[in-house]
Amino acid sequence: MLDMIKAVLWDFGGVILTSPFEAFRRYETEHDLPLDFIRSVNTTDPHNNAWALMERNEVTPEQFDDLFAAESAALGYKVAGADVLMLLAGDVRPRMVALLDRVKAAGFQVACLTNNIGGDSPDDARSIQIADIMARFDVIVESSKIGVRKPEPRFYEIACELLGVTPNECVFLDDLGINLKPAAAMGMATIKVSSEDQAIADLSAALGWT
Repeated sequence: MLDMIKAVLWDFGGVILTSPFEAFRRYETEHDLPLDFIRSVNTTDPHNNAWALMERNEVTPEQFDDLFAAESAALGYKVAGADVLMLLAGDVRPRMVALLDRVKAAGFQVACLTNNIGGDSPDDARSIQIADIMARFDVIVESSKIGVRKPEPRFYEIACELLGVTPNECVFLDDLGINLKPAAAMGMATIKVSSEDQAIADLSAALGWT
């Protein structure tokens, strides 16, 4: 596989950062909600719900707040969308950043493929740290800027076009299987990230480092 691979594509939250799902579960415990309830709201009508609209930058945070509250209430428990947005920030995984640096130093192109929400970032220490990591990527594909989101196939096509590679020349890391399926169908090698140790081992194997 090493002879074919030219680019490594990285999800951000859940790969470079810890997963927001951890924060979701803490919130659910604190508010007596069923485990993974917030995720269940996000996966109901996944291409047209409040979450999808927000990641494509089609609604404002204020509109998301109301839409998510209505969608969650329809599923049995009302959760303010504003609360969910506050849970999205994850912690940087230094070992994954080191892996990113190693991959880039080895001559592979690197791209960040992220479903995110628009808006200005605060000028604080964490934001500066995130910006420093983002500066490492050759290409950044953000759902809020291009109006397309994972798992829509066009999202991956745009990444390949920007990098000048074909899908079978890419390895893609993401923590969600739903985002990996279309990439795999296009010909990418895919790695579902469940832990740092597993991600490091799997990518090292894919690149012929083990």
